[in-house]
Amino acid sequence: MAASLRFAVIVVLSAFLLHPYTPAQAPPQAPPQTSSRDGLQLLHKMQTALGGAERIAAINDYEETVHARIWDNSGLPAGEVRKRTRWIRSPNLLRVDQIGPRDTYVLFFDGSSGSGWEMLPDLKNADRFKTAGEAIALTGGELLFAKNYISGFDLNLWLADRIPGYTVTSPAPNVVRIAHDGTAVDLTLDPATWLPAKSSSLSLADPDRPVSAEMRLEGWTEVNGVRFPAHRTNFHNGVKLAEMTDEKPIRVNAGLKPEVLEAKPADFAPDIPDQ
Repeated sequence: MAASLRFAVIVVLSAFLLHPYTPAQAPPQAPPQTSSRDGLQLLHKMQTALGGAERIAAINDYEETVHARIWDNSGLPAGEVRKRTRWIRSPNLLRVDQIGPRDTYVLFFDGSSGSGWEMLPDLKNADRFKTAGEAIALTGGELLFAKNYISGFDLNLWLADRIPGYTVTSPAPNVVRIAHDGTAVDLTLDPATWLPAKSSSLSLADPDRPVSAEMRLEGWTEVNGVRFPAHRTNFHNGVKLAEMTDEKPIRVNAGLKPEVLEAKPADFAPDIPDQ
């Protein structure tokens, strides 16, 4: 695993996350197999606050480019990152392009086939903003990272009551736990607005070293009647690793093409338009 400074949104992701929210591993206890009444009630309040389940479900593609300041695990500044996330609901596709010091990479994942590819950071090049110069198939921890990224994507989590395999419970007041295929995210809702104020999970940004993760969500903006967090702050084990702000307006239903998301860049460089 080479990309230790990845940040999501995710998840939400999503990931936000990068998804806006950080891809997450379930808590030690097994996730429940059925949703609970109180969990679904909280999820429905959140859906209404976000703009309504029907408007969320009407979004078939999503694109976001963010700018972030990043810090290392000791809390020291580590530079700046740009990240472009594209997602298509049907077919279930994810493309992530990121440029950052020793953290420049490209990832494509087809959630329907469970396969994809990535270009990892070049950790030896004198230029700290290069990929390793080849596309490799997603396997092992990298494949798990991609699977969790797409299952934890905001626009999937927000419709967890409509997607087979997801369960919705409430482990604490104003907290919605959304679990799927061995992964889980806890969303803490603001009781004044019922918007998610933060997400909590175990991060698999480095699959070999899962850590507790928290994403704080602020600066809500509305696109096509749906609200999205435009400012996010990511913490791992209580240390701030990234502070992200939308660099360009979020785009939804812009007609993203699957063949564009799947295409490997000929120059092995992330596909992020100039500011």
